[in-house]
Amino acid sequence: MKGLLGIEDLTREEVQSILDRARDFQPREERLRKLDLLRGRMIVNLFFEASTRTRTSFEIAAKRLGADTISITAQASSVSKGESLVDTLNTLAAMRPDAIVMRHAASGAPHFLARYLETPIVNAGDGTHEHPTQALLDARTILDRGTPLEGSRVAIIGDIAHSRVARSNVHLLSKFGAKIVLCGPASLLPVELKQIAPGVELTTDMREAIMGADVIMMLRVQLERQHEASFPSGEYFGFYGLRLEHLELAKPNVIVMHPGPINRGREISSEVADSQRSVILNQVENGVAVRMAVLERVLSDARN
Repeated sequence: MKGLLGIEDLTREEVQSILDRARDFQPREERLRKLDLLRGRMIVNLFFEASTRTRTSFEIAAKRLGADTISITAQASSVSKGESLVDTLNTLAAMRPDAIVMRHAASGAPHFLARYLETPIVNAGDGTHEHPTQALLDARTILDRGTPLEGSRVAIIGDIAHSRVARSNVHLLSKFGAKIVLCGPASLLPVELKQIAPGVELTTDMREAIMGADVIMMLRVQLERQHEASFPSGEYFGFYGLRLEHLELAKPNVIVMHPGPINRGREISSEVADSQRSVILNQVENGVAVRMAVLERVLSDARN
C-alpha cells in the first residue's frame, strides 16, 4: 500500500496482516534491540497539531526499525511564516524522504496531499476524520486480552462528533463483525454516524451502552474543536463519566480503553483508570509495535 491514509479503504485481510505483524514487534526482551529493517531510510514526522503519544511512538517505532527520523512541528516550520501546506510538503518531498508521517487539523489533508506527492504519507490524525494507527493499536490491545473482535460488543462513549478515533474504530471493528454502540450527549452524537457501517447503534444512555459490553472505549472531550459549550462541564462527568459502578453492567472481563490524554474526573474516574480492567497503558505500549508494522509495510511497498 502507498502510505496509510485511513482504515476505511483497507480490506479486512490488510488490517489483519498489520495486526499480526505488530505482534512480532511487541516488546519481549529480545525485541528491544534496534533492528535494521529500515536502515538507510528517512522518515519525516510533520505535526501541525500538538501530540505526545502519537508523535513520540512514531519516532521510537522508526528508530527501532533502524530508520532515521526528523520531527517538525508547525511552529518550527515555515507554515508559521505563511507558507501554504502544499508548498511545505513539496519542499519536504524535494529533500527525498522515504515517508512522511503527518497530523493536521483539517479533515482530508493527507488525502489531498497524497494526490500530488509521490512520497508515501501516513495519516497520524486528520481533523475529525480518521486516526488509523490508533484504531489498529486499539484492535491489537483488545486481541491481546483474549477478546475476539468478531461478535464482541464495543461501547464507544463521549465526544463522538469530534472524534477521529471513533470513526477509525467503527471502520475497523465493523470489518470484523463487532457490535458497536456509540454513546454521548445528543449534541455530540450525529445521527449520520449510523451510516458509517451497518448495525451501528446510537444511544444517549450510558448505562444502556455499557450493558453487556466486552470493551468500553472512552473518548476525550475535545473542547478545542467545539465552537460552543455543548454540555455544562460540571454535569458531564455525572452523565458520561465512567465510574466503578458502571463496570458491573458490563461483561465480567470487560476492558476499559482511552486514546489519551485522559481527563480524570471528566471522562473517567481515577479508580477506573488505575484499575485492573484498564488497558490504557497497554494501548500506549502497543502504539510502538503497530506503528513499526505500518512503517515497515509502507516502506517495503514503496521500495517494490
